[in-house]
Amino acid sequence: MARGLFAVIVQALFTLTYALFGALMVSFGILVKTIKKGPKAVFAWHDREKMPECMQNPELGTHGFLRLKDVRLHYVAIGDEDKPLMLMVHGFPECWYSWRFQMIEFKKDYRVVAIDQRGYGTSDTPIGVANYSVKKLAADINDVVASLGYSSCILVAHDWGGAVAWQVADSYPDTVDKLITMNIPHPRCMMDHMLAGYWQQILASWYIFFFQLPFLPELNCKIEDYGIITGAFLSGEMGLKNRENMTADDIEAFKYSASHKGNLTGMINYYRAALRYPSKIRSTITTPTLIVWGDQDGALKVKLLEGTDKYVSDLKVMIVPGASHWVQQDSPAVVNGHMRDFLGVN
Repeated sequence: MARGLFAVIVQALFTLTYALFGALMVSFGILVKTIKKGPKAVFAWHDREKMPECMQNPELGTHGFLRLKDVRLHYVAIGDEDKPLMLMVHGFPECWYSWRFQMIEFKKDYRVVAIDQRGYGTSDTPIGVANYSVKKLAADINDVVASLGYSSCILVAHDWGGAVAWQVADSYPDTVDKLITMNIPHPRCMMDHMLAGYWQQILASWYIFFFQLPFLPELNCKIEDYGIITGAFLSGEMGLKNRENMTADDIEAFKYSASHKGNLTGMINYYRAALRYPSKIRSTITTPTLIVWGDQDGALKVKLLEGTDKYVSDLKVMIVPGASHWVQQDSPAVVNGHMRDFLGVN
């Protein structure tokens, strides 16, 4: 009992200390930018209420909404409704549009549906950190499948969407025929590495702890007109290696999703909830699973894959050399090929 309480206290102190360290770094960075560029350039942003034209491309499908138990989600669907369902779940700071290359690729073989998770785009943004627990997010996915008129799906997910997908495969195994995750480790595997003192990843994950703080993370994301979006997709370490796959219009699409009706707090609440209401995957995943991983990921190290076979019984891993964290947008042809091979679709 005492030992468990001590561990909780140590974890809380570490989280707070690391969060405050992140706040110091971010505040210093904002100060430097303000000195160099001036306050008008740095503290300037605008919310985008009109959907960019690239998101209205009819080749990507039709838009709709699903009313679930406690949230309304936006989705885009393409492909015949009598085909099997391929459900796509995005990460941070993305939206349904991050699957544009895969939606076009698989629309002849599946009913492809890409959602905006809660807190993104024109989906609802519930108030309160508890509304973004992985348990609730996984329940959303299970409800989406049923609301679309299906009993199961091919579940394709990236980054935060992948963290949710792992929970879906554990909590609702009958809902997932096959699982494809991209650049996101199995939660228990990641925890193993963190607890073992994998400091390279702990240092790379500084933002997770920084996001636990109020207000400042939202401000940091907003400055320079939602500069976090441009930085995430185009910066040297994190950005796409094939920049032609991320146009100025594409950047606007992601800024629209993040800025629409003040979504940033909802998006950041995923991280806040992750530490307050952590994932609890207890069983071995038996669903046939493909992990696709861009090996130039600046946020999540490829070493995090080591040991995954302890938690996934039917596993295939495909590394995409030279691809960034945004692997499905960075190297879509390679990713689509790995997906086709895994699914047995010619």
